[in-house]
Amino acid sequence: MEVICQGLPAFWINGWLAAIGATVLDPRIRLHWTTSDHLAVLSAADCDPVDALAESWPKQALLEDLPIAEQRKGTGELQRKVPVDSFRQRVQATRSHPHAWTLSSTMTDLSVDKDGEVAHAPFDPSGPGTIKWLHHRLLKTHNHVKQPSVQRIRASLVGEAPRVKGNGLGFDPARIGSQADKTDIYTDPVVEVMTFFGLSLLPMRGPGVDGRLGSRTSGEGGRQRGWRKPANSRGAPRFHWPAWQQPLDVHSIDALLDLLDLWNPDRQKRCQRFGVHAAWRSARYEALSTNDPTRGYGSERL
Repeated sequence: MEVICQGLPAFWINGWLAAIGATVLDPRIRLHWTTSDHLAVLSAADCDPVDALAESWPKQALLEDLPIAEQRKGTGELQRKVPVDSFRQRVQATRSHPHAWTLSSTMTDLSVDKDGEVAHAPFDPSGPGTIKWLHHRLLKTHNHVKQPSVQRIRASLVGEAPRVKGNGLGFDPARIGSQADKTDIYTDPVVEVMTFFGLSLLPMRGPGVDGRLGSRTSGEGGRQRGWRKPANSRGAPRFHWPAWQQPLDVHSIDALLDLLDLWNPDRQKRCQRFGVHAAWRSARYEALSTNDPTRGYGSERL
């Protein structure tokens, strides 16, 4: 069974991550993209993929116990600035947790700054006001959709669900209103929660010392899967992501992203061989001032 998701176009970074997140939440779901308008297509062999998502929707207790929670029994506190020893303690305590990726996709101790704090991933930006942690934003967003109905999830997938007031995870450029009239910020909480789980395929790494993994250094910063510096090494890294034509489960998507991890947009034949028919790179929201905490990622077609 297939569902064409008009609400999850590949050029929308939240749409792409949310579609990936669907395959993470339920391994029965497969994902590909239409070749004309690049919409996500969720499919499953023996069930409606929307029913599968409703059955696998994360419970509040699960999210509260994630390895990136600020407070977690038996471990020290994690705040926005994370000393390497605090990170190591949390990793050791949660290494066997099924969602240990929430640490490896948001931080790394393979890059440590001069103050001894681990590097944060680009998809773990600081938030405005007191909501500075990704886990805080996730819980606040999930509070709107603790147990969404099949109809509510389907409405989000096809782009018909009403948005709710809130910042979401902080990636979606469509949430940013007019600065002139201070328009409120609105996001789709179903898409935002799915987007969070899409991060599981985007681990964070670091250069180590002289390129050797397992060592730590300061100054160079970490790197997250899919983020690449421009060819001339000038400017900030930008996220690159593809759309493909064959239905893939989460493990196959992981393998495809591995094959394209050093992908050069000029090598179209290589991409076509792997079923990739379109790709984009991120365009960062330009802050109005140095005090503007707003974050967001648009897209540019490659």
